Amino acid sequence: MAQKDPISVIASSAGDDAFALTEAAVALSRALATADKPALAAALEGNFQLWVGIRTLVSRSDNPLPQDVKDNLIRLSQYTAQKTFELHDGVDEDTVESLINTNLQIAEGLLEGQAKLT
Repeated sequence: MAQKDPISVIASSAGDDAFALTEAAVALSRALATADKPALAAALEGNFQLWVGIRTLVSRSDNPLPQDVKDNLIRLSQYTAQKTFELHDGVDEDTVESLINTNLQIAEGLLEGQAKLT
């Protein structure tokens, strides 16, 4: 089996991660806009799980990202977890918007990084 070029693997992963973050942001936004509490709860859970996955991946010793990027992503995962748990006490539109914006900004950064690699 042929081994993939490391740059293409990183670029592919970045694109997939950006897509997942964008999907989560859209789900949060739709649920917030429609005031659909079950959909919002599901979107928050999905977003939380996504960030748990990101934290797990960047914490791996074989992750090629620079340490400062890993540290920032870990901090963001902690932030999203904290904000998600705070929302269990009631919906705060500003907090949900903050989670949406965080996802979109990180997705944009991943795509910009991917463009530099290709």
